[in-house]
Amino acid sequence: MNGSAVYHSKRPSKGNRLLRVLLALILAGAICFLIPFSAVLLGSRDVLNGDPQVMVIFGCQVMPWGPSILLQDRLDTALDYLEDHPEVQVIVSGGQGPDEHISEAQCMVEYLTAHGLDEERILQEDRSLNTNQNIHYTLDLMEQQGMDPHQDVILVSNGFHLTRITMLWQRVFGEEGDISTLAAPSSHFPTMLAMHVREPLALVKSFFLDWDV
Repeated sequence: MNGSAVYHSKRPSKGNRLLRVLLALILAGAICFLIPFSAVLLGSRDVLNGDPQVMVIFGCQVMPWGPSILLQDRLDTALDYLEDHPEVQVIVSGGQGPDEHISEAQCMVEYLTAHGLDEERILQEDRSLNTNQNIHYTLDLMEQQGMDPHQDVILVSNGFHLTRITMLWQRVFGEEGDISTLAAPSSHFPTMLAMHVREPLALVKSFFLDWDV
């Protein structure tokens, strides 16, 4: 040897390279999830605009004994508002799933009327099986009833659901009328956590795919 130092470049092992790729993918996935998750959180609040004359209550699972906890949260929130706004027309929207003994719309009518709301104030949209259909079939019902689909409306659902509802409503109805939202609480904590994982993914799916029924 001539006494000169010999340096060996240290290459990362194959295992280290795979770990870095995996960490990069996890980070990218977290960032991609965080964007719609933030949008869901930002939309989870009451927004009152204009002078709503129509309220649309979005359906949720019906249990053998009546509305699920999330659906009851929506209905109780609607009832609180309707008590102070007797002029508002109500549309309940939700069809009958394979595990439901009645349609979500019918369940909502029964609950609302049992709590003092006049049935003549309620219109039923009972064909829809998802949020996108809720909105399209509500438009059909409004047109059948001679209602202006561009009038001010107030949309009622659990807070985690409102960003997607508002996006799809504007896509179908345009932006001529003012949209208000009522964010129902989510009383069942495990379900609320599950929905905050599911809903950002549903928001992305609806953004790209829900253009028609």
